[in-house]
Amino acid sequence: MRSVTLRIAVVICCVLGTSAYLVAMARPEVVPSREPLATVPMALDGWTGRRQPDFTPQILGILGVDDYITRAYVRDGVALDLYVGYYGSQRQGDAIHSPLNCLPGAGWQPLEVGHALIPVKGAPGSAPGSVAPVEVNRVIIGKGLDRQFVYYWYQSHGRVVASEYSAKVYTVLDAARYNRTDAALVRVVVPIRESDTTASEAEQGARTFVQALFPTLAPHLPT
Repeated sequence: MRSVTLRIAVVICCVLGTSAYLVAMARPEVVPSREPLATVPMALDGWTGRRQPDFTPQILGILGVDDYITRAYVRDGVALDLYVGYYGSQRQGDAIHSPLNCLPGAGWQPLEVGHALIPVKGAPGSAPGSVAPVEVNRVIIGKGLDRQFVYYWYQSHGRVVASEYSAKVYTVLDAARYNRTDAALVRVVVPIRESDTTASEAEQGARTFVQALFPTLAPHLPT
């Protein structure tokens, strides 16, 4: 008898939870105010940036992004590419694409895949002005003899997430709790020179750039 009662309680909870989720999804989504990504500084702690060509309408149609920047930055001979793509809503089919799914289409293959902790100012949950680590994806990709070092992460609602699956779970939970599905993908790519056999120079360049960039993102990616 007790097992039957427990099963009935579980079914009722599932039905109520599904009903609450559907009601939340039917409400007009909250669209938070923020600064456009175009106002992210071009000068970042000695890094000098310039705009790269805008995406074609075909690429934008595939990405479904609402706001984005694609730039090249350079400092002390180290050059890198920055992409930030912001999605105001992910309810109508437009969702963040994992770089690991997109890069093979351009001929790049993952050679190493892992995570890295980067200490930054303004990390979620840290005291104002303090430095705390955020976890990001660390990937080395290759195409022929060329190699590139990549950092990327998902950012939303004062949260930095490396895992694509965790990011999707948070999207569903935030839709139910806060009526929001906005989020962003941040990606930094540094070419690996032939002389840098361990990719250490490329990684150090990417790390110092992320540390300069991260505190500037807060006005553009609302919490």
